[in-house]
Amino acid sequence: MTPSDAIRVLIADDNRPFRRGVRLRLENATDITVVGEAGSGGDAVTVAVAERADIVLMDLEMPGMNGIDATRAIIRETGGATRVVVLTSHGEQNLVLRALAEGASGYLLKTHDSAQLVEAVRAAHAGAALVSTRVAAPVIQELAHLRVSDGDRARVRALSPSETRVVALLSQGITSNEALAAELQVSINTVRSHIQSALRKVEVADRTQLALWGARMRAHFTARGDGRV
Repeated sequence: MTPSDAIRVLIADDNRPFRRGVRLRLENATDITVVGEAGSGGDAVTVAVAERADIVLMDLEMPGMNGIDATRAIIRETGGATRVVVLTSHGEQNLVLRALAEGASGYLLKTHDSAQLVEAVRAAHAGAALVSTRVAAPVIQELAHLRVSDGDRARVRALSPSETRVVALLSQGITSNEALAAELQVSINTVRSHIQSALRKVEVADRTQLALWGARMRAHFTARGDGRV
């Protein structure tokens, strides 16, 4: 792989030794290049735009602009071309939900998920997402208690049985095209087609948001029948 083909990553964290450790881990991967580091949320936005980063690994607690606000700004400024994966010490439900609602493509904990950094970068770049197992279950439980609107019920009805099954699997944490294809015993192209169709019908921007919506609607999928491809 040439340097121009590598996944361009920005590390945003106010802890310099931690940034160095992350850089060393990522630079061992031949398909990833670290294009910069930032010690504040404001700098993260500036560098992400200037360096055309594909992925930003974002801490939440930084001086000046916090990581959630920086995530929102990066996605707005790049039109979603840059994806943000939160990498933080904080696993509180409200922070996870806020970060994902602002468009983060993943949420990892420094103390639990450091071995998954390369996988998380690749997953985010491919349009999938990783959410730490330490926070995924509580977040899904919280989403399940949120009020479901008539519009959401209509969106469930609009999905085909195959699309419903894909969304249900996404909401269970099966996010890569390869894993979905293996689970459903269909081609990767078929999975991509179902996801793109479901994104349009549910009216969300990416599969992370689709997975969160699916977690909230899971009981309605069960009542309807999740369908098999």
